[in-house]
Amino acid sequence: MFRALAYPHLVGQPKPGDDVLLSVGALELGLGTGGYALVVAVPSRLPEDVPAAGHMVKARYTPLQTIVDGAEERHPELATATSVDGMPVVVADLHSAVPAVVAGILKDRPAARIAYVMTDGGALPMWFSRTVDGLQSAGWLTGTVTVGQAFGGDLECVTIHSGLLAARHVLGADLAVVAQGPGNLGTGSVWGFSGVACGEAINATAVLNGRPVAALRVSSEDARDRHRGLSHHSLTAYGKVALARAEVALPDIPTEFWDGVAEQARELSERHTVIRVPVDGLDAALRACPVALSTMGRGLDEDYPAFLAAACAGRVAAAAIPSAAM
Repeated sequence: MFRALAYPHLVGQPKPGDDVLLSVGALELGLGTGGYALVVAVPSRLPEDVPAAGHMVKARYTPLQTIVDGAEERHPELATATSVDGMPVVVADLHSAVPAVVAGILKDRPAARIAYVMTDGGALPMWFSRTVDGLQSAGWLTGTVTVGQAFGGDLECVTIHSGLLAARHVLGADLAVVAQGPGNLGTGSVWGFSGVACGEAINATAVLNGRPVAALRVSSEDARDRHRGLSHHSLTAYGKVALARAEVALPDIPTEFWDGVAEQARELSERHTVIRVPVDGLDAALRACPVALSTMGRGLDEDYPAFLAAACAGRVAAAAIPSAAM
């Protein structure tokens, strides 16, 4: 007995007693985030033919490619938009950082309009994220944008650039959070991990006249040396890939752990502005989050620094929202 996940938009609505065709690769590998069997088809009952809303194809040339209505074609203002008008953009490596970033923002700017821009380094369907569903249901997110091969957001865009422009000019966001979907891919090598895209998101934000803020990937409990303290993912993405200058948020706590993280982050200060961020009020903000906080199977109190670092990035971005925009 095992769980299987179906996306009705792609395969129709399974019913009790149906025979289904399953993909079980992730299940056999014992993956955490993606450890489900996935329903590929209900052979005895195909989904209804629904006229395509647009002609942008995502998950291209796979059996479950899906046709979506591209924001670039639907919204004429995006045809000529070139700037996000100084909008702060928080970039994070892991999907699990998103609710903590949002908590940090709303602690200081409770009326902020926040858009989540999901890249395609993890899960492609936005529908897989219970976190996003919970944040939207609670009113913590104004809207979502899926870019690249990712799909299922409120808006669909081709690139991170047009996704940020859509967040600003279509959703009317004061601030955007960029992160991949659940289930990032890593290999243990310097360059072979999907979070490298964080550096490119910093660059895209700067190109569009945004204000990039980098959320550090931090852990006190990860069993892997390369992720303990300050993860090598942050050092590579921000220290080597990001060519534009960003504000890097670092909790201002005088403990051995955080002093060690600060020492690790010193190499980022050659390219970026490392900001020591006060943490007053952030604990309560994290505990008030409407969705469960979990990273690599560890909850808030099991790996507290991971979430606190993300919340501090939210605080830095909140302070950068122009007062006139609120």
